[in-house]
This record gives sequence, C-alpha cells and structure tokens, in this order.
Amino acid sequence: MVVLINGETKKLGIALSGGGFRAAAFHVGTFTALQELDLLDKLDLISCVSGGSVAGAYLALNWGKQDVLKGLSDYLLTKSIAVSSIIGGILDPFETRLEKLGASYDRDLFAGARLSALRDGPRIYLNATNLATGNMFFFVAGKALAPGEDAGETMGEHESGTANASNYPISLAVAASSAFPPVFPPLRLNADIYPNSLSEYATLSDGGIYDNLGVNPLMRARRNPVDVCFVSDGGKPFAVSPHPTESGTIVLKEAINIMMEQVRGLQFARLQLSYDAKKGPKPIWFSIDSRVGEERPGDAAFASLVATDLKRLEAEEHEVLVRHGRALTMARVKSYAPELLK
Repeated sequence: MVVLINGETKKLGIALSGGGFRAAAFHVGTFTALQELDLLDKLDLISCVSGGSVAGAYLALNWGKQDVLKGLSDYLLTKSIAVSSIIGGILDPFETRLEKLGASYDRDLFAGARLSALRDGPRIYLNATNLATGNMFFFVAGKALAPGEDAGETMGEHESGTANASNYPISLAVAASSAFPPVFPPLRLNADIYPNSLSEYATLSDGGIYDNLGVNPLMRARRNPVDVCFVSDGGKPFAVSPHPTESGTIVLKEAINIMMEQVRGLQFARLQLSYDAKKGPKPIWFSIDSRVGEERPGDAAFASLVATDLKRLEAEEHEVLVRHGRALTMARVKSYAPELLK
C-alpha cells in the first residue's frame, strides 16, 4: 500500500475511537472521505476500539470490495444488538450476554471468519482492556509493517505475553473490544486459549476503558512505523453543563467522564509531542463535536447528541454522522496535510 509524497513512499495509519454505533457511522464518513481522496485502500495500519472495532474489522474483512461502506451502513441502520444480547444472555443459562453479543456480530457481519481471514489486509489491532493487569490487550492480524516483524495473528499484551490467535473468531475479538460495562460482562480467556504466567485466566472488557481513541498501536514506532496517522474520534467529549449535579450518586458518573476527558486530552498531546520530537507519525485528528469544518451548521451539535449505544441508527442520524465525519476529514487534510491531496 503505497502513498508517494514528494517522491517518497509513506505509510498511513488510522485510529478509530469507541462510541457505539454513533462512532461507527462517524468512521464511515471518515472512510468515505479517504476513499474519495484515493487513500482508503492505502492504509497500512488500523487501530480500533469498541464501536471503532465494529467498523474497522468489517472494513478489513471486506478489504478492497467496492460495496464495503454500503454494507456497513446497512448494518448500522437495521440492527439493534444490545437489547437482544442483554435479553438473550439473561434467559440463556449456557451463554453470557457477551457471548450473545459475539454471536450477533458473527451472524450479521463476520460469518464465522477467524483472524486469519484478515491476513492479506492492513495491519489491524482490535483493542480491549485486560482487567488482570490494567493494560491494553490486543488482537492483531494483517500484514506486518516493519521488515522482520511477525505477520502472524496474535493476542496479548506486553506484560502477560502473547499467544497465537489465527483461529480466534473475529466476532469475539470485536465483542471483547466493545464490551462496555456494566451492560456487558468481560470476556473470559481460559489458559487453553491464552496461556500466561500472571493469572489462571484473563478477563477482557471494553478497550475504551484504557484508551478510547485507540492511538497506542500508532505509537509503537519500531513495530508499526507509520508516517501519517488519522484519529477519527466519534466518542463522547465532555459536555459543559449549565446545571451541574448536586447528587452524590451522579458525581461518580461525572468523575468517570472527567477522567475519560483527561485521558483523551493527554493522548492527543502525546501524539503531537511524539511527532514534534520526530519519534511518531504526523497526527491528523478530529472529534465529533468540532464545528470547524462541518459541512452544514448544526451538524456537530446534532452528531454529538446521538447516543453512544449499539442500537440501530435512524436514517437522519446516520446521514448527519457520515456527512460530518467526511467533512471533518476533508477539512483536516486540506488544512494540515495538503501533501496527501492529488
């Protein structure tokens, strides 16, 4: 996947944030812009979290297909998997809500495909959070970026180690990445699936707990040497309230939101500082609440009000989210990376 800038070959990466189906539709807009710029099929690295993993894994499995964005949009407009997964998991004594979530992804998106099916596409990270170590846990597949790096499918993280994941279902990796608490319980990996020396088993929860932007793999310069990275942030930026809570119970929820906003800001700063120090890729980021670059007045406000769950999107919601993601991508490329324009 070659992008020539001033006669030099460059590698492109993208991080797809969490934020449920809202984020997935926003990412469809980002994909649409990159496709129009003839850059989508030039991506070398995709790093995904939660709702971003739904979009990223589907794109990677259908890499190069002309109708891939339509297929993803059709799914987001017609499926409400959270409700059915919760009810099914409660009523079924043999499967958890998380397993029901994975089964719904498998039925509607991945058709039994394993991580090995992503081998010929870009390097992709489906990121979850390891509750045993507090680290980001990845399922990784696709072509290796650096010479000599293993191109095999793996799961794991730096502290508890890695294991082969060639035969692991894409649907379960995406389910782990999007298992937002407390709606979904964590995914349990027993020692026969993921042997490690730190615990008898591992439990994985939503990747957004650790990093809702999914930028960490973009910072692994030796393993993933990319020159330019897009960060498509369709998550939930902190909203200023004219009527702040006085409830002790609600304070806990707001405290979590504040901490998430702090992590989000620090990750953006980390990207920029790494680039300034010539130790990381050139970052091009945009968040769903940005009015700078919106195509129509009010798109940012409307898009930011769409719920960040896994319920099907209304046609108007989908239209605005895709339009807004596309517009922000175009605006940022024109302003900060005009060298990518033909």
